[in-house]
Amino acid sequence: MSQATPSQTVGPFFGYALPYGDGPRVVPEWHPDAIRIHGRVLDGEGEPLPDALLEIWQAGPDGEVPTSVGGLRRDGHDFAGFGRSATDAAGHYWFSTLKPGGPVPHIAVIVFARGLLKSVATRIYFPGEPGNAEDPVLSGVPADRRDTLVAVREDDRSYRFDVHLRGEQETVFFAA
Repeated sequence: MSQATPSQTVGPFFGYALPYGDGPRVVPEWHPDAIRIHGRVLDGEGEPLPDALLEIWQAGPDGEVPTSVGGLRRDGHDFAGFGRSATDAAGHYWFSTLKPGGPVPHIAVIVFARGLLKSVATRIYFPGEPGNAEDPVLSGVPADRRDTLVAVREDDRSYRFDVHLRGEQETVFFAA
């Protein structure tokens, strides 16, 4: 039986059509170098959004963005460079991926959520990276807001990155 799709500004379709089972697995979780990026998407009141969608695009550990044909296909062992994760009832999302390489490792993030006329773009930086201080994007953000772009390291293979769409802890977003 068909159900009505949720009423959302971005569209009532993405919650049902865009997420797919392997979307969060940029690499399989069993990969020896896999890391977990996870967090929640929160509104201006700090309430979780249960129907947001995040996409990530990133370079591999060698600093190169995958461009080969089929790079977006999940074959169970290769690095795709792209992932898509819907939030659950608690606003939680996750990705299994590889830490990007390059002088300033970061991951590009697109967030789709209700109340947004257009998706918003941000970046996830990794804590303690020597290149962070010289990165023109990160250093262009006011110092008191830079932490909204840096993931919190939980252990060797897990980083937390919450997305605050509004409010005092609002994540810095960039023009897409």
